[in-house]
Amino acid sequence: MNGSRRSVRALLRSLVEGVGAGRSNLDIVVCPPALFVPMTEQLISGSRLMLGAQNVASESSGAFTGEIAPEMFKEFSVNYVITGHSERRMLFGESDEVISRKFAALLNASLVPILCVGETLAQRDSGEAERVVAAQLEAVLADNTIASFASAVIAYEPVWAIGTGRTASPEQAQDMHRHIRSVLAARDEIIAAQIQIIYGGSVNAANAEQLLSQPDIDGGLVGGASLNAEEFIAICNSVS
Repeated sequence: MNGSRRSVRALLRSLVEGVGAGRSNLDIVVCPPALFVPMTEQLISGSRLMLGAQNVASESSGAFTGEIAPEMFKEFSVNYVITGHSERRMLFGESDEVISRKFAALLNASLVPILCVGETLAQRDSGEAERVVAAQLEAVLADNTIASFASAVIAYEPVWAIGTGRTASPEQAQDMHRHIRSVLAARDEIIAAQIQIIYGGSVNAANAEQLLSQPDIDGGLVGGASLNAEEFIAICNSVS
């Protein structure tokens, strides 16, 4: 929840210019606050940037004041929508069931869900990290087929390493990404091998290259560093 008309315009213009000549096989998605989605659509038109959103309703219409349906986002060329973000889970009480319904609603609208999973500090310290992340995945798999994951992206957020003073090493991040892939591979090895699993643990220009060079880390879900065009462009340029 950052930005103003002026700052969003300046940031996007810098990004359009800065990534214009970058790697053609790199997917770059920007997910502004919903109020700035229409303006973002206009500013990135004709560029290689794709448009995403930060949250969505699980319903397509009705008496849900303040919510935004998947089909509404499609009116503004949105391609991707984040669901299950740790802040939505922790601050707004979104359950695995709610997240699973949002995942299904996005697929039904032909939008790509960026499904976030991850464990807290207490869960990591108690040795429950892999079980917790697997349970979050299984909750979505229980209501959606494994085939649906062929049209999704998974983002691993080590909640314990975001704003706590602790950091996840590239090896720790890789271990969990491998675990996520193995959970999916138990149902379909091809989908597990092809799905993009991206890392959302305070990715920045200093650590991006080492993180993104890990075999099972396919990209980054960039938070605070995305507010700085130079930093974000550096992260994009670090992809190997």
